[in-house]
Amino acid sequence: MSDESSPYNVVGILGSVRPNNYTARAMALVADEFGVNGIDFELIDPAKLDLPLPGTESDSSDAATMREQVQQATGVILATPEYHGSYSSVIKLVIDNLGFPSVLSGKPIGLVGVAAGAIGAIKALEHLRSVCAHVGGIVLPAFVSIPGVNRVFDDEGNCTDEKVEKRIRGAATNLHHYVQQNICPRITLEAMVREQA
Repeated sequence: MSDESSPYNVVGILGSVRPNNYTARAMALVADEFGVNGIDFELIDPAKLDLPLPGTESDSSDAATMREQVQQATGVILATPEYHGSYSSVIKLVIDNLGFPSVLSGKPIGLVGVAAGAIGAIKALEHLRSVCAHVGGIVLPAFVSIPGVNRVFDDEGNCTDEKVEKRIRGAATNLHHYVQQNICPRITLEAMVREQA
């Protein structure tokens, strides 16, 4: 995070709870890229949260806090591994705990998917894009799919492929550019109107 106040903030949500998972390694690069650009970034790790199952009557303070974090965010990055040709049950649990109507509604959303296979997480990201659009999110078209993810990170979590690292960091760049071009001008216009009123 930057010491100075950034013009907006981004929330990143992990879609894996497995220890030392590749999804978190990819998200660390996204977070670093936001930091390089002075953008406040907050990571939500479902492994540390108590999120109720869908259809239960209960809520949790963790779920309420997560909804507030996403509600206050200017943009969101969702990162998931590909499991059985789709996104993880963890990311679905997160989405189900983001409310009805969803606090993702109206938010620009960048997607990152990782997979060990040669075609990457294309199927997972197609399914996730559909669900995010259904709940009203503005899913950015340039999602990031990383194939062979088990071969591009070393034991310390560093990306060993410069082109792959650039692509992963591109998720942050894409969202950053979208917000600069589409969200920031509206915020500035609203502030000007309020000053004149």
